[in-house]
This record gives sequence, C-alpha cells and structure tokens, in this order.
Amino acid sequence: MDVKELVKQATSAKENAYAPYSKFRVGAAVVTGNNKIYTGVNIENASYGATCCAERTAIYKSVSEGETEIKAVAIASDSEEYIYPCGICRQVLAEFGSSDMQVICTNQNGEYKIHTLEEVLPNAFKKLNM
Repeated sequence: MDVKELVKQATSAKENAYAPYSKFRVGAAVVTGNNKIYTGVNIENASYGATCCAERTAIYKSVSEGETEIKAVAIASDSEEYIYPCGICRQVLAEFGSSDMQVICTNQNGEYKIHTLEEVLPNAFKKLNM
C-alpha cells in the first residue's frame, strides 16, 4: 500500500465534501483487503445528527461493494492541525479493521502521522466482545 497515494486520494476527495454548515471539508480514503481504494467525504445535513463523516462514507461504500476488510484509512481536511477520526468513525473502523490497521492523519500541508487503530481506539468494543 502506497501511503502517499492514499493521502493524495483522501485530499482529492475532500473537494467533493458537502459542508455548507460547518465549512469544514473532510476527505477519506480506505484500502480494503483486496487492495481496492474507496474514497468518501463528509456529508452534512441541516439536522446535524443525519451528518455522515468522510471515513464512514468511504467504509460504507466499500462494504456496499462486498469489501468488509479495511487495511488502512487516510483522512484529509483544510486544517493546519492533524485530523483524526471522531469516536463514531473509530468504532466503525474497529468493526472492519484489525487493531494494527493504519490510521493516517494529515494536515493541510500534506504532512501525515501514521497510527494504529489500537493507538487511536484502545480497548475497542469488537465483534468478539459480543
């Protein structure tokens, strides 16, 4: 998996974000077990609870195509700070990724930090807990 290519695709996807309320555009790209890349953007709604984050959009696109294993995710925004997945997205990542999957967090300059899912969501609630 090419980390720079994944960051590039997440950054490119960000351009299609629908963020008329927050003006905070986010793009994400996930790599599946079959090495396919799916992108997603944040999609806001006037009823904020109906908003979907970029990471979940990308994951749900991959799952809808039969790809239920996520190996890595890259997240991009316009922020000077590194962007991390929200709590709900971390839980969805735990559903489809392993503890050592890569979570690639970027800033607006294209710089990135790579973490494992375990680092950003320690002691995750997983299928095996049920």
